[in-house]
Amino acid sequence: MKIKKGIPLIDQHNKEGFWGEKFGGNFIPETLKKPVEDLTILFEKLRKDKKFIKERDYYFNNWVGAPTPFVKLEKLTDHLGGAQIWAKVVSEANGGAHKIYNATVHCLIAKRAGKKFIVGDTGAGYAGKMLSMAAKKFGLKCKIFMGAKDIKRQKPNCNAMIKNGAEIVPVYTGSQTLVDAVSECMRYWVSNCDTTHMAVGSTVGPNIFVKICGWSTAQISRELKKQIKTKFKKFPKKIKLINCIGGGSSAYGFWSEFIDYRNNQIELIGVEAGGPANSNLHAAPLSKGAKLGILHGAASYVCQNKDGQINETESISAGLDYPGVSPIHCFLKDSKRAKYVFATDEEALNAYKLVTKYENLNPSLEPSHAFSEAIKIAPKLKKNTIIIVNSCGDAKKDRDILKKRLGKK
Repeated sequence: MKIKKGIPLIDQHNKEGFWGEKFGGNFIPETLKKPVEDLTILFEKLRKDKKFIKERDYYFNNWVGAPTPFVKLEKLTDHLGGAQIWAKVVSEANGGAHKIYNATVHCLIAKRAGKKFIVGDTGAGYAGKMLSMAAKKFGLKCKIFMGAKDIKRQKPNCNAMIKNGAEIVPVYTGSQTLVDAVSECMRYWVSNCDTTHMAVGSTVGPNIFVKICGWSTAQISRELKKQIKTKFKKFPKKIKLINCIGGGSSAYGFWSEFIDYRNNQIELIGVEAGGPANSNLHAAPLSKGAKLGILHGAASYVCQNKDGQINETESISAGLDYPGVSPIHCFLKDSKRAKYVFATDEEALNAYKLVTKYENLNPSLEPSHAFSEAIKIAPKLKKNTIIIVNSCGDAKKDRDILKKRLGKK
């Protein structure tokens, strides 16, 4: 299983939509085949349309707030010793997270398709908040499906969605988390695809949704590549790009421009949610040996039991609390281009405490998992090694959880 150089990773699938011949695809009901095909044709046309790209870039630069900062974490580096730790502070984007790129592009596509309604899913509330913001910006009516459990633990983002005029549809089935929200969102779209555009909040789902999200979030690595060249003058010989992994959208966006580099120059490290330290529950299909399964219209590694039923997952981070993962990350794992590990809830909390103690940075619990790995490996590495963490979301949404677990106001 090899990656082809010079070709965007989102395009390295076969005619049936599979990366590595087995990840991804389109496992969808007959009623969705036509709308998915129509969306695929439209997207492939728009991504080559100079006017559409110009429009996308205009809103990225003037509304989203690109480029987001790239900074050295001086005090944290000095405290730990070893490798230099840097952060790509994507949380400085409008709305506080990377999901704004995908939401913006989906709304622009919906407008081009002549749709007046847009529907989406959310776990941490980032994707829902950003979609509600973009829908308001572009004059679309918005409906967000969200697990009832996540609604309780992510109140700030829920309040933002309502303020932006979106309707939140609580999902009470299954584990009442992201996996169930995605399922219900897709069911709704089946019955309303003539008038409604669906935005999948990550690089998951049928092939076209993986591609749209990946194409949108690739903005992060386009910026970062330029920023590295500006900051270091000469491209560093050893870089480690560390990103949290849930569905995998922020990681794809963070890594996209660096896929063709050698592993020994730029290493890609994904950090999944290991769940509570004293529990067998987790959301780490890549690092804990999950088997191939079908989830939300695509084949990927999925947390499942012996009978192939989806396992219940557990993570302090709602955005990582998902039993599957992007087919692109499955491809990166099996091709050995990326390495995947996990961090427990406790490790993520400790990382959050350390980062906020030494730096003027407030990472959400999702990137705190990535910071945990950076903190773990930095002291073992030489000073000429550059660790870059994607701080892809701010912790405002996590205030209730942090207050409960850390006593933080």
